[in-house]
Amino acid sequence: MAGITTHILDNGRSKPAADVRIDLSRLEDGAWTLLKTVRTNADGRTDAPLVSPEDARAGTYEIVFHVDEYFDKQPDGEERFIDRPVVRFTVFDAEQHYHVPMLCTPGSCSTYRGS
Repeated sequence: MAGITTHILDNGRSKPAADVRIDLSRLEDGAWTLLKTVRTNADGRTDAPLVSPEDARAGTYEIVFHVDEYFDKQPDGEERFIDRPVVRFTVFDAEQHYHVPMLCTPGSCSTYRGS
C-alpha cells in the first residue's frame, strides 16, 4: 500500500486524540501549497489516507498537527508547552507507504516513520 497516513495518540491520557485538525501541504516551486485539512476520528486516525496510493507523488510534505486546540478542550486544564507540531518529510518513492504518527502530551511530542 502506498500513500500517506497518520494517527495521533495522547500519551498523557493513554488514548487516541480525537477531533484534531491536521493540515497537509506539499512544497511546490519553493512555496508550501495546502493540499487538505482533515480531522481525526475517535480512533485518532483520519477516515481516509492523507494521500491515497493513486495520488502519491515524490516530493517534500508538511503535516501540521493542531494539538493546541485538542489540549485546550481537555477538562484537566493542564498547561501546554506544545502547540502545533510540524513534521516535514520527503516521499522519495511514491510506491512506498509513508505513515507519520504523532505521539503527544501537553509538554512533548514525538514522531517516526511508521508502518
